[in-house]
Amino acid sequence: MKKFNIFATAIATLSMFACKPNHITETTTMNYPHTDTTAIADTLFGKIISDPYRWLEDDRSEKTKAWIEDQNKLTFSYLDKIPYRDQLKKRMSEIWNYERFTAPFHEGKYTYFFKNDGLQNQSVLYRQTDNGEPEIFLDPNTFSPDGTTSLGGIDFSKDGSLVAYQISEGGSDWRKVIVLDAETKKVVDDTLKDVKFSGLSWKGNEGFYYSSYDKPINASQLSAKTDQHKLFFHQLGAKQSEDALIFGGSKTPRRYIGGGVTEDEQYLVISAATSTNGNELYIQDLRTKNAPIQTIVKNFDHNNNLIHTEGSTLYILTDLDAPNMRLVKTDIKQVTPEHWVDVIAETNMPLSISTGGGKLFASYLKDATSQMLQYNLNGQLEHEIKLPGKGTADGIGGKWDETKLYYSYTSYISPSTIYSYEVASGQSSIYKKSGIKFDPSGYESNQVFYTSKDGTKIPMIITHKKGLKMDGQNPTILYGYGGFDISLTPTFSTAMVAWLEVGGVYAVPNIRGGGEYGKAWHDAGTKMQKQNVFDDFIAAAEWLINQHYTSSSYLAISGGSNGGLLVGACMTQRPELYKVALPAVGVLDMLRYHKFTAGAGWAYDYGTADDSLEMLNYLLTYSPYHNLHRGKNYPATMVTTGDHDDRVVPAHSFKFAARLQANNDGPNPTLIRIETKAGHGAGKPTAMVIAEYADRFAFALYNMGIKNIEK
Repeated sequence: MKKFNIFATAIATLSMFACKPNHITETTTMNYPHTDTTAIADTLFGKIISDPYRWLEDDRSEKTKAWIEDQNKLTFSYLDKIPYRDQLKKRMSEIWNYERFTAPFHEGKYTYFFKNDGLQNQSVLYRQTDNGEPEIFLDPNTFSPDGTTSLGGIDFSKDGSLVAYQISEGGSDWRKVIVLDAETKKVVDDTLKDVKFSGLSWKGNEGFYYSSYDKPINASQLSAKTDQHKLFFHQLGAKQSEDALIFGGSKTPRRYIGGGVTEDEQYLVISAATSTNGNELYIQDLRTKNAPIQTIVKNFDHNNNLIHTEGSTLYILTDLDAPNMRLVKTDIKQVTPEHWVDVIAETNMPLSISTGGGKLFASYLKDATSQMLQYNLNGQLEHEIKLPGKGTADGIGGKWDETKLYYSYTSYISPSTIYSYEVASGQSSIYKKSGIKFDPSGYESNQVFYTSKDGTKIPMIITHKKGLKMDGQNPTILYGYGGFDISLTPTFSTAMVAWLEVGGVYAVPNIRGGGEYGKAWHDAGTKMQKQNVFDDFIAAAEWLINQHYTSSSYLAISGGSNGGLLVGACMTQRPELYKVALPAVGVLDMLRYHKFTAGAGWAYDYGTADDSLEMLNYLLTYSPYHNLHRGKNYPATMVTTGDHDDRVVPAHSFKFAARLQANNDGPNPTLIRIETKAGHGAGKPTAMVIAEYADRFAFALYNMGIKNIEK
């Protein structure tokens, strides 16, 4: 799911593998593990709705654990029989084995950067002085023997002398916070526990602000509902139990709350929300002891983000009266919206803003690709940042007094390259190229526009080897998301190189529900318009088939989280259209998603079964779990999830897989691959990521009837 913001692959030779379309003629009878059913049902608005697999929601029960073990035994015994599975995994490991860096950033007297030697499970944080040799500052690979404990965030005090970092164990969203003296790297405070959906923002060297929920008592800590977010201030040296509640709790109950100190350290900015769309905005003057918290926006009707402060002037990015966003400014003495004045007006393209080097950087999306412009604080255009092509530029920004900034550029066939940018001249130069052995000249990535069911034009980027035979026999992955205002922009994927090498096609449509064309595009895929999302994706599949890129026998659909819902809905609505379905960590029970963890916050996109009979009936038209029926030949399906996923709880995947196994009357297998000590996806160790991708690709190719992949 979208995280509320309150604030890439080597080819030694282009023909490393080639698919041989020799169909597997043998059929395998699947002996699925027995899954009990119960007579549990809910009555909603007079409708009785059965839920025979509800017992699988109990992640603490031994019965559920035994079911997971039995399902994994079946899944891995099936995968073990695929003749080229190990070959794919070996090749993917070769592809992945190259040095990867992030852009540098400056804290105190040091320059910091992350680096991965290639196959390290977690990237390592290094630092150096201007003329010094890099040294390891923090190595997350030492957090746990198997690499499943990851770095979940790191924040330095303004002078760089103190640092607080978060760790995630087994992929959980619940984090611990550890504080170090940055010079000595020694721990200087007690470890904070049970921090969730939080940044860390320092107030001088006194302490820092963070957010969390009360951890569930006498209930599952991974699936129980977490509803009231709280913003705390932790005084360095004090016990966590003594931390001051700044905002939230029973007096001001909000589902998501975050607080950040402005770069000039004058103000605390608080953002509060009840869903993933629309937020209140507050500000507190930190120069005055016990100053009141002042309201800027007191409703959830629009998205508002304070970007920068310049003395008493506040710069706010908002979609109030501007669905594609605009940047406004106002004075601290007149903060409410009627006093806002445009600095960068709304255009026909979605806008985001970052800051650094004393400038404002406007990033626009034009047909899901990046454009970047530099403005001064008066909203005057100074430079357009020239990009290498139609792709994704990301990360430009930094401290307000810096003269050189950094950003990255990537596309589906352009490995991520880091550029340095001189603010004064507007000139970019390559800072660090990707170390991957990949020759993009052997591939092409083209944007097309196709027509959805209701006549809406949808962009899609299709990537494959040059010289592709348009014979309808190319293994194809159609990937989508379609929700939460999230835009799928062209990004290089290390894993996807292995798919392209075997002659695969990778297609990504920018369907409604995302943010590619602003708020209207997002809203057109929400609540009672959610079917537009599925229609857009189905139309993409039909277009690829009609244009002979592929055929139903060679088409796999893939997506994760909200994209898992997309796959689940499309495979139940049009099962004959695809050969393979790969729903990952999906929202699959639309009647109960809001009962778990922070799921109720997704109601802006989905609505809930408790809203009205009309909303209930609409959800029932597409809820994947409720639309599995006997007499259907469903695609070969491998559901994937993690046992520590406390964002979209694995019960969604468990119940869907169990019901699909019971209802599928066709010959295609239904498997569920349940990763242990893994969550929603963030922080997964490299070895785990490689293994999962290899299994997905092997499962897809095998069920497309491809018997061998040969060099």
